[in-house]
Amino acid sequence: MLRTTLAGLRLHKSRYVTTVLAILLGVMFVSGTLVFADTLKASYEKSVMGSATSVDAIAVPEAEEGVDEDGFALEPVPFDDATLDDIRALPQISEADGLVRGEAVLLDAEGRAFGFVPPAAVAFGETTRFSASEGELPDAADEIALATSTADQTGFGVGDTVTVLDPEQEKREFTVTGLVNFGVDGSYSFGGAVVFAPDTIQEMTGATGYSEINVRAAEGTSAEESATAVATVTGTEVLTGAAFGEEMAESAGAQTEMLRVALLLFGVIAMFVAGIVIYNTFAILIAQRQRELALLRCVGAKRGQVFRSVLGESFVVGLVASALGVLAGVGVGALGARFGGQLVNSDVTAAVVVSPTAVIVGLLVGTLMTVFSALVPAARATRVAPLAALRTSATASGLEKGTGWVRVAFGLLAFGASAALVVLSRSMSPDPNGLFVVTGAALIAFVGVVVLGPLLVRGIVRVVGVPLRRLGVPSMLAVDNSTRSPRRAATAMIALTVGATLITGYSVISSSFETTLTEQLDEQFPVDYQISAQYAPEGPNAAAPEEGVEEGVAEEGDLSEASLEDGAPEEGAPENGAVEETAVEDAAVDEESGDPLVPSEVQEKLAASPLLDRVMSERSTYLEDDLATGGMALPVTAYYDAEVGTDIKGETVEGDLADLESGTVVLSETYAEGVGVGDTFTVPAPSGDLDLEVAAIVADGATLWGAIIAPEDFTAAFPEITESRYLHLRAADGADAAEVREAVYTAVDDYPMVQVMSVAEMKNQFSEMMDIAFYTIAAMLGLAIIIAVFGISNTMALSVLERTRESALLRALGLAKGQLRRMLSVEAVLLCLIGAGIGIALGVLFGWAAGAAVLPGLVFSIPSVQIAVFIAVAVLAGLLAAVLPARRAAGTSITGALASE
Repeated sequence: MLRTTLAGLRLHKSRYVTTVLAILLGVMFVSGTLVFADTLKASYEKSVMGSATSVDAIAVPEAEEGVDEDGFALEPVPFDDATLDDIRALPQISEADGLVRGEAVLLDAEGRAFGFVPPAAVAFGETTRFSASEGELPDAADEIALATSTADQTGFGVGDTVTVLDPEQEKREFTVTGLVNFGVDGSYSFGGAVVFAPDTIQEMTGATGYSEINVRAAEGTSAEESATAVATVTGTEVLTGAAFGEEMAESAGAQTEMLRVALLLFGVIAMFVAGIVIYNTFAILIAQRQRELALLRCVGAKRGQVFRSVLGESFVVGLVASALGVLAGVGVGALGARFGGQLVNSDVTAAVVVSPTAVIVGLLVGTLMTVFSALVPAARATRVAPLAALRTSATASGLEKGTGWVRVAFGLLAFGASAALVVLSRSMSPDPNGLFVVTGAALIAFVGVVVLGPLLVRGIVRVVGVPLRRLGVPSMLAVDNSTRSPRRAATAMIALTVGATLITGYSVISSSFETTLTEQLDEQFPVDYQISAQYAPEGPNAAAPEEGVEEGVAEEGDLSEASLEDGAPEEGAPENGAVEETAVEDAAVDEESGDPLVPSEVQEKLAASPLLDRVMSERSTYLEDDLATGGMALPVTAYYDAEVGTDIKGETVEGDLADLESGTVVLSETYAEGVGVGDTFTVPAPSGDLDLEVAAIVADGATLWGAIIAPEDFTAAFPEITESRYLHLRAADGADAAEVREAVYTAVDDYPMVQVMSVAEMKNQFSEMMDIAFYTIAAMLGLAIIIAVFGISNTMALSVLERTRESALLRALGLAKGQLRRMLSVEAVLLCLIGAGIGIALGVLFGWAAGAAVLPGLVFSIPSVQIAVFIAVAVLAGLLAAVLPARRAAGTSITGALASE
């Protein structure tokens, strides 16, 4: 039987081509994902470990337990010079240097402050775990190095001149001497980083103390011993360089693992679709080889031998295809690591890692999937009676059977259960757990499609076949061929149905999310531009406080005397606010929160512009230790020259936003516990408590938060706050967009730390981000579509083999070669359209259910253009699937085919 099995594989190897391709693609995706993730992780480890192990021990200050007056965790206190001197004096230590860290405002190529927060500004001595990945570290006072991530975002490179603001907001120019790869350290990757020379860091940031001390052990002292010795001085836990690197690599590895899991999910989908193709292939092969199997039974083969023969075929096919898939996966994984590292902001520096796991998993997944998919056809092969060898026809009997009442009842039950789960998901409050319910509903629906597939195919073909029958003999024959064996057609198209459901479902989710969030942005930002100042949480580079702040408030050189003088430019600066080469007037900060404010001069310039219809000012402050809110800091906000409820909107839980007026307040849910509309809420303002009537309660959101009061009440309660946290701008009707943009940017030219956000551009960026995510995932799911097309092509090829004599007879009766090819093409296109149509219907349903389960207030949107494109792709896929089978059928000798039977 083994020799017979191998001989059959050699004789009929062409029948397995598309099956091998399906397995190969699925295994390639699985193995490629493992190689990609392992290579990326190794690059993380090489980058992190390579820098951390360049020193023997790393000491980092630890924060005391507890919270500050604002309720935030206490910040670590930097090490001082005395601590560094004591470490250097240890006999176990040969060298030690500290890393000074502050913040500095870097201006981009347009002269605006780079980033939402200022990048970290650091300086370190000769003993450091960092080194220049390109160029050299700065040494002179006018030299600077940039983090590689910062250089990528700003476009600056080695040799360029960049501008940085010092604590007095004066411009200083530096030459970029090098780029430093800070790796996966989140403290540097979020806002970026710049590196100054050690003698320049305090001048540029006002920072003192060391946020990290790097140590090299004395000769004969181990890294562990040096770390222990340093810990006796610092009183904190001190890690060896290797241990420090392992912790960072572990955190980076977690990110890689998430990516690995996400990609493997697509691999599972690909293997699932490949399994359907494999099952379909073996089912048709076994049905076609009934006479051959019966002959084996006649010559003495037992049922078990026939069973093992079929499984042997599947094992050989699966093993060969899996081996090819693993080889292809190594190549794909290497390319993915080479060009896809930017997905997780990583430069791949390690060699390609091909672990035994990637090879073994790929081989096992492909081989076992193939054998498992062949189990049912193999069991069916054992039921072939020996008398079948006496039949003169090689027709695949068994696949032409109809759909019994049991299948109909079971299929309807599956669809009913799926619908019930969808209804259940809609009755639940929006929660990610609802996705599990929707996923279960989709899987049960797939079972229903599999069970009722023949009935669906027959019904759809009868409806679609009415106009097709009028298009000529080839189309009429194609319709008859599809209805004659609906089970084979249904089995072939289910793979395409799965892929179509996934792509359509995700496109519906993507489109609905984009539509929903766009409407929310329109509601929250019914403006064209928003003006704000760069956020500087640490304070060293925040602009000066407003008038009235006493000298000496800033600690450790955070602010110089010049920066405490009303935020005004230095003496001699032009009165019209123009910026000279070195001086910049900039925003003040809120005394309570330290948040930056927009200078009133900017608002005045914008209000005077005829190109702007409205300049709405948002002023706010934070009240600490508010007893009315359980000790939470209470944000208090007022909107000047704007109508809350019309210009500024929010989701109302109770009351009406239009009722906000002097003497009333609007509260967000978090701060409205225990009070309702009509109740009195006290705002403990410094100038005297405000007892306000609650006009409305809104859902917690990004726009309305805390307590929103009328402008006149805010001015009376906080007269010292005259500048805005945000300005919301609306262009005049008919104003040219380019002129409006020019007017807005001209108004902030003198204030580089004031940032401009175009709401229209933000919406476009969001739309582009959603499109990129959709097309990326669609490309991955496209692999399932490709595998499904191979399955349909395989079905058509096997069907052509089965109908060789029938095709020859049609040719003998006058059907031309072109008509025969057209018949098979229409049949394949019809099959693809049915599969795609069912998949699109399921995708729209479950895409809506999945989106509504996660996002409250989902605005359902059907991406008609994307669906139309997918239908066109389905037609093209059908035509491609029929090319080779149609060519083979048309090229078959009429007399030879008739004589062979």
